[in-house]
Amino acid sequence: MEQLRVAGVTGPKGAEAGEKDRLGSGYAVGGRLVLTSAHVTGPAGTRVKVFHPGAGGAAVGTVVWAGTSRARDDAALVLVDESPHWRPPADPVAWGRLDTKRPGAACETWGVPDEAQRKKQPVEAAQLAGEVNPGSGFVGNQYVMDLRTTGAGWPGDGTSPWGGLSGGAVFCDRYLTGVVASDRANSGHGRLNIVPAYVLHHDPAFRTALTAHGGGPAGVLAAVEFQDVADPTGNPTTRRAPVTPAALLEAGRQTVPFHGREDLLAELRAWCDQDGFGAWLLHGPGGQGKTRLAHHLGHQLTTRGWTVLWPRAAARPDHLLELRRAAKPLLVVLDYAETRPEQLGALVDAAAEHPGTSPFKLLLLARTAGDWWQQAREASRQAEELLAAARTRRLAPLEDDPELRAGHYRDAARALATALPSVAGLSGRDWTSTATTLTPPRNLGRAAAYGNALTLHMTALADLLDTARTAPTSSTGDEDAQDVEDRLLGHEARYWRDTAATCGLTPALGMSTLRTALAAAHLTGADDEGTDLLWQRLPVLADQSRDRRNQVTAWLASLYPATVPGSPWGALQPDRLAERHIGRTLLAVPRLADHLLDGADDTQIERLLTVYSRAAAHPALLRLDGRLTELCIRHHRALAAHIVTTATRTDHPTPLITALDTLTAHPDTPLDTLTTIYGLFPQASHRLTSTAVRLTHAITGHHRALAGADPDAHLPDLASSLNNLSIRLGDAGRREEGLTAVQEAVRIRRTLAGANPDAHLPDLAGALNNLSVRLSDAGRREESLAAVQEATGHYWVLAEANPDAYLSDLAKALSNLSVQLGDAGRREEGLTAVQEAVRIRRTLAGANPDAHLLDLAMALNNLSVRLSDAGRREESLAAVQEATGHYWVLAEANPDAYLPDLAKALSNLSVQLGDAGRREEGLTAVQEAVRIRRTLAGANPDAHLPDLAKALNNLSIRLSDAGRREEGLTAVQEAVTICRTLAGANPDAHLPDLAKALNNLSIRLSDAGR
Repeated sequence: MEQLRVAGVTGPKGAEAGEKDRLGSGYAVGGRLVLTSAHVTGPAGTRVKVFHPGAGGAAVGTVVWAGTSRARDDAALVLVDESPHWRPPADPVAWGRLDTKRPGAACETWGVPDEAQRKKQPVEAAQLAGEVNPGSGFVGNQYVMDLRTTGAGWPGDGTSPWGGLSGGAVFCDRYLTGVVASDRANSGHGRLNIVPAYVLHHDPAFRTALTAHGGGPAGVLAAVEFQDVADPTGNPTTRRAPVTPAALLEAGRQTVPFHGREDLLAELRAWCDQDGFGAWLLHGPGGQGKTRLAHHLGHQLTTRGWTVLWPRAAARPDHLLELRRAAKPLLVVLDYAETRPEQLGALVDAAAEHPGTSPFKLLLLARTAGDWWQQAREASRQAEELLAAARTRRLAPLEDDPELRAGHYRDAARALATALPSVAGLSGRDWTSTATTLTPPRNLGRAAAYGNALTLHMTALADLLDTARTAPTSSTGDEDAQDVEDRLLGHEARYWRDTAATCGLTPALGMSTLRTALAAAHLTGADDEGTDLLWQRLPVLADQSRDRRNQVTAWLASLYPATVPGSPWGALQPDRLAERHIGRTLLAVPRLADHLLDGADDTQIERLLTVYSRAAAHPALLRLDGRLTELCIRHHRALAAHIVTTATRTDHPTPLITALDTLTAHPDTPLDTLTTIYGLFPQASHRLTSTAVRLTHAITGHHRALAGADPDAHLPDLASSLNNLSIRLGDAGRREEGLTAVQEAVRIRRTLAGANPDAHLPDLAGALNNLSVRLSDAGRREESLAAVQEATGHYWVLAEANPDAYLSDLAKALSNLSVQLGDAGRREEGLTAVQEAVRIRRTLAGANPDAHLLDLAMALNNLSVRLSDAGRREESLAAVQEATGHYWVLAEANPDAYLPDLAKALSNLSVQLGDAGRREEGLTAVQEAVRIRRTLAGANPDAHLPDLAKALNNLSIRLSDAGRREEGLTAVQEAVTICRTLAGANPDAHLPDLAKALNNLSIRLSDAGR
């Protein structure tokens, strides 16, 4: 609570039953509004006196809203007249409510109770502390404040010592949570009845009066129990006035009214209305509107009584776990989710412990959905269970209709013009009139960049600000949309210069030094205690005095005020603007990042690499790619883990991947470094596939050299690296090379197992199973069957001796054996094998779904094929439907890893649906499979073109069955073209598929009369 907001309120005679004036308490809530008690003031329209205790003199005000005296809404709002005796506060208060049933919420109140008064003395104030237990008074929509006493109780003559305290505001730390109504009966004066803030905000007349008279946004009540983990910028009532023009573009301000995305918003609201837990990942490039959409959704939900929480970046995971106590509908918005895995894990744990009696929704915002999302889904069993059904959506450009952009540009210009006078130094111009004179850029409808909503808004703001230049620019309206960040930074720089002068930094420090400090502050960040350490890493500031460095901190804090405790400054917003400034500075000061890494902690390192990569993604800053790659190579020993992690999270991983490739290829990179890097790689990653191949090649080369010198010591390692190489080559579509690698691995394993079967038989079985897969890919099916039969035999022996260790491997071998037996025409044996594999997988997945759900899905898909071959179509359809359901869950969580498997299952599902006479459903399934295959083949044709051809062949059949024969012919013609190309390069592997496609083509041509 703030002392200068505490008020005394004197009601008129007759406001209560007595003849004398009624003294009460109050609190300034914003504008010239004072919150007090209705039984102190009387009804709306009443004139009352308001004063600051101890200040002398009183002002007069009018009651503009009043609840019912002595009822559950016993409160009033007084609009104070302008008076020298009244100092209105600068900002509105933040309102809160209790959102859990956890007892003992600390609170305080401050007023002018009778207990504090002395005859012939000025009116005295009293500040009282206590706690609120949410369960007390809930039937009557009251809070009850238990006062903190010394043990002796409260003295008195039988009358209440708390007369005069009525109307006093009750705060739970930073949030105004209620208003004192009365002394609670039968409590020995140790408890007070409190009118909750939520009761007041439920009244439309209260909300109207509050908003109309400067009391800030109404209806937004924060959860007081969660305030230590909440980012204040997520609450519009705590948002400060903009200091610079760029602040108007912050997503949370919603300066430009939200428009569009009605269908998605409706879908999100419907999702929120579902009971229990739900998770949704919304991803897209910076400026696409993710955060604005989330704020808009949050606003809609708060008006319906929801709590919307944006966790701050520094919130401790153990504190986030307290969200499990939420008793009101809760939406948690985790921005930059790809960079906050620990917090995401804590939120999942909180959801797992939540009773589920009210909705608990988790909305994740990220620039990309990639490997980080897979890792989050696999982080724990709870994550797997709760995030299994999470929806994933890439946010499309908002301004995708060029015909509408001019209108939206004008709307943005008008909205920004209305807000510009709130920025210091910009209030003396008629911005609204200026906005009407602006001409939209001539290339607005042609340049794709204007499809990004933020680009459109930045352009409107830059155009407005350009009109105020002393020497106006000769704009032609053809400026490149990609340069708008530089235009806005030019305007922002004026505030940098003016504030630096005010802080006494210039001319002692040049603006180039201060620009560097600004970039460093946003590139790595620092807490209050680490600020000076950050400045000492910069050569341009290291030799300055501590006082001078503190002035730099004060300069930054005045430009971009801190929004969370412990942070010395806030952020330059929007992010794209900060990234552009950082990028320009990194180009001008090439070794800046090196200096910042010296002594940086893990959080700062990951932030540096992430922000650096984002800056490098700007088309105007492409030279940064090479700089970032060189930085990673120079510091690879300290950065290796962070490079791999960031490469799986950032939306621009190219320079990081290039660094990994360069280190891999360098002959001086030692084996232990390569092995360490490889150990950091995820098992499945689309974007790191090629890098993984290069890395395993390099590791294999090292082990080959060592084994040549000392085979007894190093042959096992060579075999392991060859097996890994084979798998990575297969993932990359380089199947012949993968076969060669695993053949050598098997030869080594046979030799080792012959000498010591106890030690090396498991490894031989694993290598044989891998060999079988590679031989099958090459079309050498008899050899493939022989290899997997041998592998399965070994695994039966091993699993009988140690089922916990080898049942999973046995199931894997049985699934592969089933495929090879089916291809050899031994279908009954193949069915028996896969049924046994599914039985094992169900048992394992039941005990540990995190580890075995994927394997169960694969076994079920295989079972479906075998059942179909046996003519058991209903069972086949049921199996593939279950498999496809599992794959949808996996692919939504991590499309990079599981889309190929989903496409395979969809193709099989299409066949089984067609065989069951459900042709329309079968056609839909294979169309989705083809769409996925096209996407995958476009990114990696070597790996996915064969599967695209098979899917197209299947699509052709389904289209023809649906009577769409011309489309069916087109599809199979494309399949034949692909198969011819593949068979020309590798006839052994692809001639069978070509033969099938040609046969289908013949049928389609016949149907077409050709």
